This record gives sequence, C-alpha cells and structure tokens, in this order.
Amino acid sequence: MKRGMRDAVVVGGGVVGAACALALAKLGLDVALVEAREPSRWDASQRDLRVYAFAPDNAALLDALGIWKSIRESRIEPYRRMRVWDAAGGGELDIDADALGRRELGWIVEYGLLVDTLSSALPAAGVEVLCPAKVESLMQDERGVRLGLDSGRVLEARIAIAADGGDSAVRALAGIEVDAHDHAQRGVVAYVETALPHEATAWQRFLPGGPLAFLPCGDGLSSIVWSLPNDEAARVLALDDAAFGEELAQAFEARLGAVRVASKRAAFPLRRQLADSLCEGRVLLAGDAAHVVHPLAGQGVNLGLRDVAALRDSIAAAQSRRLAWDSPHRLRRWARQRRSENALAAHAFDAINRVYSNDALWPTLLRGHALGIAGKLPPVASALWRHASGL
Repeated sequence: MKRGMRDAVVVGGGVVGAACALALAKLGLDVALVEAREPSRWDASQRDLRVYAFAPDNAALLDALGIWKSIRESRIEPYRRMRVWDAAGGGELDIDADALGRRELGWIVEYGLLVDTLSSALPAAGVEVLCPAKVESLMQDERGVRLGLDSGRVLEARIAIAADGGDSAVRALAGIEVDAHDHAQRGVVAYVETALPHEATAWQRFLPGGPLAFLPCGDGLSSIVWSLPNDEAARVLALDDAAFGEELAQAFEARLGAVRVASKRAAFPLRRQLADSLCEGRVLLAGDAAHVVHPLAGQGVNLGLRDVAALRDSIAAAQSRRLAWDSPHRLRRWARQRRSENALAAHAFDAINRVYSNDALWPTLLRGHALGIAGKLPPVASALWRHASGL
C-alpha cells in the first residue's frame, strides 16, 4: 500500500461511528474518524431526550471495547420486563427476565452518555479525530479510498466506513441509492413522572395512530416515545403540560396512574430507509447510513452496532488466519449478510406498524389475540426476545 495510507477512515462520530472506529483500532488498525460537529459533553444534570433500549449483545460489544463499565457506573436503567398490548384488546405479551434466567432484559441508555464515553476513548486507542470536518469529495480504486475534506486535507485509506446518518453525504458520493418510505408519523419524546412506579418494565401499547412506549429510567422517571400521525403529533406538542399529561395517561390506559411531564418535548420524523447495498468498492455503510427503521422495537442503534460487531469479527477472523482483511469478497460478504438482516428487521417493523397502527376491521380483530397467544407460549416469547437481543 502507498506510504501514509491508513487502514480505515470512519465518517460520523455518533454511537455507531465512534464504536466502529474504536473497534477497528482495538484490532490494531490505523484509524481516523471524521465528524462534522464537536460532540457535546454529557451532563448528568441534564437528561438527554434521546434514549436507547440497549440489547445484551451490544453491551457485550462495548464491554469488549473497555467502556461498558464506565457507562454502567454513570446513568443507565436496567429493565427486567416487557409488556406489550393492543388498544383493541385480545391479550398481552409479557416477557420477564426471571423466566429467561437473566438479571435483566436490557438497559435504557442516553445517547449523550454513549457518545461522550465512546469519543473520550478514541485518542487513547490511537484514533485520529478530525472535528469539525466534512467530507466533500470521494475517489476510489482497487487499492483504497481518497476522501477530500472541507479543510483541503485529503485522507487516504484502504476502506472508508460511512456512519454519517440517514442523510449520509458519503453514501451519496459513493453513488449508493436508497429505498425510502415516509411513515407520515412523528415520534414524540419526553420524560414523565407517573403516580405508580414503572416496575423496571418497558411498556408498549399499540394504538390506531401508532405505538406508545414508556421506557423505565432512574429517579422514578419514564422516557416516552409516542408515534403519531404528523397532524396529531403537532396537536399534542401544542398542548400545555397538564393537558399533554392527561392525554398521555388516557392513551396509556393509565397503567401507571396519572402522568406529569418532567422535561421539554420534542418530535422526530419516522421513516423506513434501506441502502441498496452496504458496500460500493471500498466504501462501507453502517448504522443509519445503511438503514433507518421504525422505533417501535427500539432496534435502530442495536442494528447499527451489530454492523460494527460483524465487521470487527470479519476482520479479526482474517487477521487470525493471516488473510487480507480488506479483500473485496470479504467486504462484500459482510455487506450481504448485514443488509439481509437489516432488511428483514426493517420490513418486519414496518409490517407490525401497518397492522397495529390502523383501525381496519380484520387487523383489529386478530392482532390483539396474536399478542395474547405469544404471551401464553413461553418458548415463543423467549424466541422473540432472544432475536431482538442478538443472542
């Protein structure tokens, strides 16, 4: 390879991009990370509205990267139970950690804490961080990739990983198309206090307008994600806190009693988006640059980190056998495997959202009973959780 050429350049310093850069550096690769904006330092006095339901396999990934202990000692909330039911009735899906022989099913983690911890670990791992910096041009051949930055600097590497979000500039520069579908919904998020304790349980109720989730957090708070049609989302965001809390409690069947808003509110558009390929030459896609999914199952960041884990494992396997870790067939194989899993997940979440987020007669009659049947069959409930957890 040409002198001065790095092994990898990761574009995007969010959870997936920073984890990818750290994972590759831990394998002994020469890695640079390019990020457009300086990440904000996590402030324990302020709760981040963006939270993730973190799966056990991804906790294991961060543990292998040496940062999970620090995250656990900061502020995360384990959840030990999942309860899912439909507004149309018909039964409930109840998954309990005790029944699966586990201490917890997963953890609720703030985005800001994850990014801050990952970013802080990069320099010690030998990752060169270029921030703020943007990629403006991309050229590649069979040997590697050349990325031109807005500063005029050019980075050369054997591979480039685009982890720069759903509107990825690197994906566009690589000429990779996407299949996108607008759900015409927005996810309304906030922290709330409830009259009854959340019981370390992740709750989700399917409503005609979209699912409503209450995720357990510390200090007796819950993080809510309420998927609503665009006009309804605008309406509830315009309500005062008292009226919003009343509507939220009603939509949730008052399972946790009265609801009081404990933070500002925000909303984000919901869409399904899949890149046609996760590999174009020596440019790879990971995280939201590769796939954007509905938040109803909390799997967005989990799928992205599984992209990282699979790439790490592919490279490590090649290194152990003294093979070329960046051979075209190896990169394409990783891309095919990850796109297949991501496409299956994205379309499955899309189908669930369509079936449960409407008031048509036959879906309404059948869907609640399907949850009830699954809840009464422990092997089915266990299989559903294990699939979502990557185990």
